[in-house]
Amino acid sequence: MKLFLIDAYALIYRSYYAFIKNPRINSKGMNTSAIFGFINSLEDVLRREDPTHIAVAFDPKGPTFRHEAFEQYKAQREETPEAIRQSVPILKEILAAYRIPILEVPRYEADDVIGTVSKQAEREGFDVFMMTPDKDYGQLVSGHIFMYRPRFGGDYEILGVPEVLDKYGLTRTEQVIDLLGLMGDASDNIPGCPGVGEKTARKLLTEFGSVENLLANTDKLKGAQKRKVEENAGQIRFSKFLATIRTDVPIVFDAARCLREKPDEERLTEIYAELEFKTFIDRLRPEPAPGAAPKSPVQGDLFAAFTPEPTEASKNPVLTDLKRTPHTYHLADTEEKQADLARFLSGQEFFAFDTETDGIDPLEAGLVGMSFAVRENEAWYVPVPADPVEAARVVERFAPALRDPGSLKIGQNIKFDILVLRKYDARVAGPLFDTMIAHYLLNPELRHGMDYLAETYLGYRPVPIEELIGPKGKKQLSMRDVAVERVAEYAAEDADVTLKLKNRFAPALEREGLESLFTAIEMPLIYVLAEMEAAGVTLDTVALKQSSGELTASMNKLEQAIYELAGTTFNINSAKQVGEVLFDRLKLDEKAKKTKTGGYSTGEEVLEKLRGKHPIIGKLLEYRGLKKLLSTYIDALPELIHPRTGKIHTSFNQAVTSTGRLSSTNPNLQNIPVRDDLGREIRKAFIPDNADCLFFSADYSQIELRIMAHLSGDPRMIEAFRSGADIHAATAAKIYGIPEGEVTADMRRKAKTANFGIIYGISVFGLAERLGIPRSEAKELIEGYFNTYPRVKAYMEESIRIAKEKGYVETLFKRKRFLPDIHSRNAVVRGYAERNAINAPIQGSAADIIKLAMVRIHERFERERLKSKMILQVHDELNFNVCREEAEAVRRIVLEEMENVVTLRVPLIADCGEGANWLEAH
Repeated sequence: MKLFLIDAYALIYRSYYAFIKNPRINSKGMNTSAIFGFINSLEDVLRREDPTHIAVAFDPKGPTFRHEAFEQYKAQREETPEAIRQSVPILKEILAAYRIPILEVPRYEADDVIGTVSKQAEREGFDVFMMTPDKDYGQLVSGHIFMYRPRFGGDYEILGVPEVLDKYGLTRTEQVIDLLGLMGDASDNIPGCPGVGEKTARKLLTEFGSVENLLANTDKLKGAQKRKVEENAGQIRFSKFLATIRTDVPIVFDAARCLREKPDEERLTEIYAELEFKTFIDRLRPEPAPGAAPKSPVQGDLFAAFTPEPTEASKNPVLTDLKRTPHTYHLADTEEKQADLARFLSGQEFFAFDTETDGIDPLEAGLVGMSFAVRENEAWYVPVPADPVEAARVVERFAPALRDPGSLKIGQNIKFDILVLRKYDARVAGPLFDTMIAHYLLNPELRHGMDYLAETYLGYRPVPIEELIGPKGKKQLSMRDVAVERVAEYAAEDADVTLKLKNRFAPALEREGLESLFTAIEMPLIYVLAEMEAAGVTLDTVALKQSSGELTASMNKLEQAIYELAGTTFNINSAKQVGEVLFDRLKLDEKAKKTKTGGYSTGEEVLEKLRGKHPIIGKLLEYRGLKKLLSTYIDALPELIHPRTGKIHTSFNQAVTSTGRLSSTNPNLQNIPVRDDLGREIRKAFIPDNADCLFFSADYSQIELRIMAHLSGDPRMIEAFRSGADIHAATAAKIYGIPEGEVTADMRRKAKTANFGIIYGISVFGLAERLGIPRSEAKELIEGYFNTYPRVKAYMEESIRIAKEKGYVETLFKRKRFLPDIHSRNAVVRGYAERNAINAPIQGSAADIIKLAMVRIHERFERERLKSKMILQVHDELNFNVCREEAEAVRRIVLEEMENVVTLRVPLIADCGEGANWLEAH
């Protein structure tokens, strides 16, 4: 028999902080990170370990016996985040629906309850697994009691007696209590003995065996250690008392109550619908097979508080399948019907449309059909033959309606449809309304898929595509293999749903002041991105292959140099072995602590702090940089070349980042190193299409600092930019109180770091770490910065005030960044929201500006009939394939539009260049 005992709050906190940078916020504005992570872990354990018995232990409300004995117990901990407070009652409802018992005893922590129940269950013949990341539980481990510790990456480690003894260097698991009594536990505010860390505590326990024996034999100690132990004997005993997990809590293990039962799926579905956990709802349903009947209705009130006003359908607590609502869907499967439909669409002011394809790559996928909707609850489906010639004839019938510049085209992720239709010589034109992007503007932190939007805003669940082609993870049918009548129902539903969503989102955009951002920037940008993706970028594969060989040779040399410096060979790609070499063998940091997985942290930040202590550090960082460059770009890019075009075609995403910046995938070009030598190797491989072309690049100069100057209105910063001064040198001169001509390179470097760091809310500690200077100097640098630019400080404070008042901040173009944690009583959570309140208007405005510049440049190229094309956008930089005879015209247009796209209090400056590749142009 296998009993799992879960430490609720340990898992809740872990789940919450796992999403701290990208919290899961549903349409009601609720942070569901802790709940989502907890359920995911719970289901993973149930599936992976299949326990026969299970229970979850919660800490009780009010003080425990430890608080009564020691008022400062856990007093240093931050206030519980509001999101966690809100999550706990819901999690208890979920556990009740799972029919998993909750164990909670007044005055005793969950540790004590689990300790008591573990020992009782062990005596009844159970193997007990305590699911918790807390090391304290090591004291409870025995022959049939184990720790089940979550690890990062979704894995777990099981610690029995040998593993605990090996991890902590002890001879008995009970010594974990003595270890904690001596070294203390900062997380619980257990004081321990001053000056005694884990290493010293282990050494003392190896010699004396226990705290009691140590204190009885202090005469065997020497010097300062003897004095500290004797002076703090009472505190050590008391610390051991606080660290001891009780096994005599007034609770009786009830095996029958903890027996695992079948969950109440109906109740779970209701709760998951409220929380908008579509993934978990889908898991409750059996996997559909191709041709299966529609799934049963989903229960739950999915009214969205921060989005458009609900319709009567979405107020209904019952989600219904769309096919059960009254509707009329037509199958236009003859030439006559298609001609009638095409004429009908050509006379409309707007229509929604969608494409069905046999693949998800728009440049490769074949068109299976098209659907159209003009009125809610009515739609048409047009099947398209597989034969390219016949397919082109069908598409051509609808080309006039699609390219009508006067009608509004409505779609969900419409860029995909535009790219698919391009292959059939059908160009979409006129104003657009993309429901995915509309929702992204209204609620940037949420999901934007059509199924989610339909459930949330329309109150019903569309037919999942898996019901037609089969479940994910298994061999699926092609859409062309599905009966046309079934595809017609599915596809027409998509167009119908899209039209309904448009009718919900359009007034919401206007009400939220987002209509201009949507119509003037985001919608025209779709056409720009579609053209860029279709154009693609040419790669110099010969140069990449040469770079690959050179970099591999460099890595091999570095590998040998690292072995020589280490005095041994080891796996350089193993973080565990690197840690052992650096900290156990070379002793580079006596204070280095092991991670929860038992190894040392050897990430880039850790190594950067050690730079200068040993030459091996620089070699390791260089080796890792080369390896990442090779695997991510040099060796990977040629694999992404399209066989038909001979180019790479990255996909630009408008609805991913919360700041408004574009992201790109396949490949992700946003992460290419910008300035260093590694980035040079990649950039020189991006070349123009042929010998008659040039690679042209234009990059905004210090755009975020210029936006900061505009938003803050700081006169000194404005003057520095207006005069064309070196802003970093000017900042250094004012901070240090010297003429600009006397500013040293080091002063400028520090001022530059401060300039950019302030935008991101850098702390004294962070600035000190980044510059490698004492905190006192960093403090003086930041104080000097704010004395130099006092309006910047005022802007930062005002941004936080606005965020607290409104719950969001805005860019220059009214793009919103919602900050639900701005009122958190937890300083860490609140601090993150405050930094976003300062940075989001700056970073978001920069994103809006370059997007608008892209639109204007694209329009100018079309008006002036240029053959040159914009092909890449990376952060604040635009790249072009330019016909040589158009080089001057391109330079003029690009600089004019980039520098005049918006009027700020300071000038916008763009630097540009051209050459035989991206490197030469940059």
